[in-house]
Amino acid sequence: MKRTSLLITALALPFALAAQNSYNSAQEAAKAVTVKVDTSHEPIQKGKYKPTWESLSDYECPTWFRDAKFGIWAHWGPQCQPEYGDWFARRMYEQSSDAYTFSKEARNPQKDFGFKDWIHEWKAENWNPEKLVKLYQECGAKYFFALANHHDNFDLWDSKYQPWNATSIGPKKNLIAGWAAACKELGLPLGLSVHAAHAWTWYETSKGADKTGTFKGQKYDGNLTKADGKGTWWDGLDPQDLYEQRHELSKNSGEWDWDPAQVTVPDQAYCNRFYNRTMDLINKYDPSVVYFDDTVLPLYPFSDAGLQLTAHLYNKSMAENNGRNKMVVTGKVLKDWHKKAIVWDVERGAPDRIQPLPWQTCTCIGSWHYDKRRFYDGTYKTAKEVIQTLVDVVSKNGNLLLSIPVRADGTIDSLEYKVVREIGAWLNVNGESIYGTRPWYQFGEGPSAEAVNPIAEQGFNEGKVKYTSTDIRYVTKGKTIYATTLDVPQAGATVKLKALLKAHRVTLLGYGKVAFKSSKQGLSITLPHALPNRIALVMKIE
Repeated sequence: MKRTSLLITALALPFALAAQNSYNSAQEAAKAVTVKVDTSHEPIQKGKYKPTWESLSDYECPTWFRDAKFGIWAHWGPQCQPEYGDWFARRMYEQSSDAYTFSKEARNPQKDFGFKDWIHEWKAENWNPEKLVKLYQECGAKYFFALANHHDNFDLWDSKYQPWNATSIGPKKNLIAGWAAACKELGLPLGLSVHAAHAWTWYETSKGADKTGTFKGQKYDGNLTKADGKGTWWDGLDPQDLYEQRHELSKNSGEWDWDPAQVTVPDQAYCNRFYNRTMDLINKYDPSVVYFDDTVLPLYPFSDAGLQLTAHLYNKSMAENNGRNKMVVTGKVLKDWHKKAIVWDVERGAPDRIQPLPWQTCTCIGSWHYDKRRFYDGTYKTAKEVIQTLVDVVSKNGNLLLSIPVRADGTIDSLEYKVVREIGAWLNVNGESIYGTRPWYQFGEGPSAEAVNPIAEQGFNEGKVKYTSTDIRYVTKGKTIYATTLDVPQAGATVKLKALLKAHRVTLLGYGKVAFKSSKQGLSITLPHALPNRIALVMKIE
């Protein structure tokens, strides 16, 4: 009971302090809004929540998400067509990049063959959503995520507001509908990730031209308009609806936080369109989680689009669930007062302590968009590395969303399949130490627990700590404590748990009861000579 009280006090303190300034912070954020979206075409659901930080701060993360702990993500779209890694649609227009060289040599110079043409080639001919979602569920995923659009601005559903979508161009299939139907059939919560808010600046490279060489000065296709399409495969479509370059170029198109000194800030029409597209997606496919790949929320802080969308999602969930809000919305680079309103997502990293509120880390076993070089080089994360991350994250009150890159044709490769199956095999035996657990009064012990491993604002500290067999992570469920080694000790070795002084019974999951001794120095557990796995050992302590 004393340790439980310590945990509650420790978790509550940061938010008691943050609450002093939360209202003023919310007022400051409201003043920054200069573009209020027109909600008349897609009105928000009326209800408890208003599109303000003060109103949204009454949010409580639903139990289903806290219990789920592990989701798998199909981060799949037209940028997987070249199978050449992340941000291809931006980098292919940067003359110094490998993506530029690859696209030029694989197809044609960028003045003649732009990203719209890669989209046209994409067919997703072997995509079987039921097969993939079932595999992921069998391997331990408790929710599934699909990419709805990326910074490439291409919608993967029958988009009402974006003519550049997967039902009309490329695959000519409703990909989100397929994923949603598979999740519904299997009873798996559906998450949708939305990344398109940044197309405005992200695609500015498409408006350029070669700076040197044979084609110096010849403009890329981000300069084209509907009038230029006569007689082409895209006749009748406006490339500007895809590339969104009807504006002056920014000083720094790589600026992510909409600093008006660095970027040309999106106009009213762009913000309205983003809002309408996202509302169309939400209302058609009814996700349980929406992931925004943005600092805080889309188009924040200059537009209220993200606040409107979040209020709609929460009110819609309450209307459909007898007054209970079961919705999860995630955002990045959050202040404490933001974390009271939405769930913090950390990209490729984790905090180095227990968080007072539920959070999520998102990472990938390879590149976010499929990169065939990863397959040939064998540089995917191993199942062991994924499990280490999962155990560490869960001990700190978090969830893991793991991306398994999907090939252009809609399948995963043999190495990815092997990793997923190995994750599933471990979770099949040790899942009780993950699902439905909560943080103990301390998350762990050992070298990595004692080391300071700060994260950047967005994340990106994964892989900076090497785990050993003396690194332990703790969680609790009811009166049971689970202690997991982040590497595997030698068979027959003794595992020492300094944080635990007493136990009634110790069970090594996958093996059975094991011998232990209690002392003032902690709990000493003797491992058997036949270990149940070579990834991470879980000791169930009662």
